[in-house]
Amino acid sequence: MDRAELAGFLRSRRERITPADVGLPAGRRRRTPGLRREEVAQLAFISNEYYTRLEQAKAPRPSREVLAGLARALRLSDAERDYLHHLAGAPPGPPPGPSREVRPSILALLDRLPMAAAVVLSATYEVLAWNPLAAALMEDFSALSRRDRNLLRRAFLEPRPQGARLYGLSDGEEFAESAVPQLRAVAARYPDDPELTALIAELREGSAHFARLWDAREVSARPNLCKTFQHPVVGPIAVVCDVLDITDRDQRVVIYTADPGSPSEEALRLLSVVGTQRLDVPG
Repeated sequence: MDRAELAGFLRSRRERITPADVGLPAGRRRRTPGLRREEVAQLAFISNEYYTRLEQAKAPRPSREVLAGLARALRLSDAERDYLHHLAGAPPGPPPGPSREVRPSILALLDRLPMAAAVVLSATYEVLAWNPLAAALMEDFSALSRRDRNLLRRAFLEPRPQGARLYGLSDGEEFAESAVPQLRAVAARYPDDPELTALIAELREGSAHFARLWDAREVSARPNLCKTFQHPVVGPIAVVCDVLDITDRDQRVVIYTADPGSPSEEALRLLSVVGTQRLDVPG
């Protein structure tokens, strides 16, 4: 265990995070950059005294549970999480939950698809990244909290008027039914992830439909290749849905494209100009 380097690493990661990043009030009398030690301890579910001793290079070796709590509290990337474990003398095992870190090359790929709507989904259907056309076609994800960017919560828990569809999708119900078997497979891959366990419990409690699908124990469904969005500004848009698996991150890039020369391609072209702004349609 490298106590001195562990102390310096924890301090550097703590100082880069603002209270707003983790939903804490900034307060008026904040003298140190980033989070306070007691705030990190609170977020990691450990004592303030023990965390202080870690930063002073005086604490005994932290357990894997403590390291997992620190990684969550400090919002460490996968590489940083592994480094933390090595510093503590506890080489990391498999990640406890699905990765939320999107590779820069994948983010660059989204920007290179100006006439395709594309999103990156985590294994638990959280929208991790998106390009401007996806925001125009589906929703401005930047205006949503991380919690509200989970497509399963939107599909099963968000109240919608009678007959309303998820993002206007003609097959929103089919999406829901195909996603649940995939989530069950994800739960088997990450049995120790508390966030995933909490998501499943929330969905079971809040949606009788989800509970029925979950209890069916299906594990082999995949989404349809063709979808139709009913957009409030440009009308119906028929798209082909291609899914690229990022196996090392357990993520998917979902790409929506329209047939060349079709009215749907023209609608996407208009959306690429309009973006997420709302148009006033003359009465």
